[in-house]
Amino acid sequence: MISTTSLFAPVDNDLRLLTENLKKLVGARHELLEAAAEHLFEAGGKRIRPAIVLLVARATMLDRDITLRHRRLAEITEMIHTASLVHDDVIDEAELRRNVPTVNSLFGDRVAVLAGDFLFAQSSWYLANLDNLAVVKLLSEVIRDYAEGEIQQAMNRFNPSLSIEAYLEKTYYKTASLMANSAKAAGLLSEVPEAVAERLYSYGRYIGLAFQIVDDILDFTTETEILGKPAGSDLISGNLTAPALYAMEAKPYLEVLIKREFSQEGDIEQALALIKESNGIERSRELAADYAKLAVQQLDCLKPSEASQALADLADYVLSRLY
Repeated sequence: MISTTSLFAPVDNDLRLLTENLKKLVGARHELLEAAAEHLFEAGGKRIRPAIVLLVARATMLDRDITLRHRRLAEITEMIHTASLVHDDVIDEAELRRNVPTVNSLFGDRVAVLAGDFLFAQSSWYLANLDNLAVVKLLSEVIRDYAEGEIQQAMNRFNPSLSIEAYLEKTYYKTASLMANSAKAAGLLSEVPEAVAERLYSYGRYIGLAFQIVDDILDFTTETEILGKPAGSDLISGNLTAPALYAMEAKPYLEVLIKREFSQEGDIEQALALIKESNGIERSRELAADYAKLAVQQLDCLKPSEASQALADLADYVLSRLY
């Protein structure tokens, strides 16, 4: 499997600087919020979203150095992502993320909600200070999309008639919108032509969809210890993802189990077994691979460089997580 360390080599120093800056940027006036934020940024993570912003910046600036605004955009992107994770964990009542206790399990739901709100507010403030209206609009849309995705997910819990199209729309709102709009925003800060900015948007959209579908597959195929949260946790909470939706077509009894919200003993084990016996995981893999391929096709608008190659290799990395 490709490692993100080698993949992000062209922006390695940029990402190190980003991690240092994030803690300063949060600069909460309250020690509890500061402790929560510190914990979040210490927990690590792959930094894929800011890496995409920085790689797009390097791939579009080429012989010029990237600007402070590019760097700030990458930081804002990671702040928005982190804020969404904090709220996600409260909604899912999650105890662990990446094998580290969640903010809500350490500080309680109230502080976690406030910490997430604070990060959204801070990111909006820094966004406004970029003084670029087009970029402000793009990233504001991301925050709205994220909320829309959460509402859609909440409304469709244990809904076996959810279509794959509705699942993909929710996935765009919750995951791909940030990658798509921030990739486009990075291009706009480099003053690329509108047509190139649109291709960068499409790249982020497709890579984001592939990334989330792979995540949804791993929820069924990875051991709890590696996953950093209980395996099958999406299904248990009624969040139906591609493997379950495809599996239902082949195993209609799965619908019965979902409708009764796995209320009887052995229901969840039976549901997981039905998904593994079906072609749901295989079909989801093919869907993710299709989106990864589409993502790479968008990059032919960029001149060849280490950074543009890394953006293409990211598509392989996303799929390699399955093997």
